[in-house]
Amino acid sequence: MTRLLIAASGTGGHLFPALAVAEAVEDQWPVRWVGVPDRLETRLVPERFGLVCVNAGGLQGRGLTKLLQLLRLLVASVSVRRVIRRSAINIVFTTGGYIAAPAILGARWCGIPVVLHESNAIPGRVTRLLGRFCSAVAVGLPAAAARIPGSQPVLTGTPVRSSFLAEQPLPTWVPSGEGPLLVVMGGSQGAVGLNRMVRAVLPTLLGQGCRVVHLTGDNDPDIQQLQHPQLVERCFSDEIPGLLQHADLAISRAGAGSLSELAVCGTPSVLVPFPQAADRHQEANAACAASLGAAVIVHQHDPDQPMLLNTVQRLLGAKLGHTTAESDPLIQMREGMNALAERDAEGQLAALLQTLVD
Repeated sequence: MTRLLIAASGTGGHLFPALAVAEAVEDQWPVRWVGVPDRLETRLVPERFGLVCVNAGGLQGRGLTKLLQLLRLLVASVSVRRVIRRSAINIVFTTGGYIAAPAILGARWCGIPVVLHESNAIPGRVTRLLGRFCSAVAVGLPAAAARIPGSQPVLTGTPVRSSFLAEQPLPTWVPSGEGPLLVVMGGSQGAVGLNRMVRAVLPTLLGQGCRVVHLTGDNDPDIQQLQHPQLVERCFSDEIPGLLQHADLAISRAGAGSLSELAVCGTPSVLVPFPQAADRHQEANAACAASLGAAVIVHQHDPDQPMLLNTVQRLLGAKLGHTTAESDPLIQMREGMNALAERDAEGQLAALLQTLVD
């Protein structure tokens, strides 16, 4: 019997695609999971799959710090190897991040195949360094394929949770009315800079008739300071598929996971890349969507500057009655998102895994 070990840790961008793959194969294969203590997987994974945590970290720094990190990597690789041996694992799947390096090394040590999925347009450091040692590399965006030396990546798209692929109702707590629905989300870790930009433009947009759902994340200090009957602020929602499917426009960071969810929902978007993202990979992700006409990029700026407000007003002009329906840019943006979407990424990855254990 084939037994799969998934190595995914940290943010939703790493975890949710891995969960989608696990759901696609769990009826045929037992699934084990390896992650890192005190990260998001410790809340999401144990209720579905057996989770083992190992101490893993990055390889930043120099001198003694770098040496200590290498020793930590070696210890983590030994831990993963132990999991593989004890659970009789046949194949490993990883979505990058800190846990990917010990997972890849542990799989190679045990002589079993390992598949690496890279969701961002600019691959992470582990992908660039260790992709060549994997049995197969898959990418979510075409731009990544040429940036992984020593491998021949397969374009699969990035998996999304099954709830995004089925029609969902609009949540009952969304403000009612006829105005256009604007959904704001900054990712699983929140986005204080984005939130401040958005709050500066909300009084104007609400005054013009917009309905707004603002998902602020857990670390926002200003939540609930702005009150309006057409505004709902929440730290998080598990009804994001219904929100995005019914939204007229979204404002979002440009993480690969969020971008894939926006694409399968066909949601026109204003993308505000996180300026401190490693290798500016969110800039590259946003550029992929913008090149298809699916999104407009607005760079993070001081809240008193007009770029975000001007962009949202232009895109919602027809919905707000400022322009004619014939000139509504949201129609073409939805078509662009549909062109970007890959609705069977998890199926393609499951098939790729199967070819390596047949």
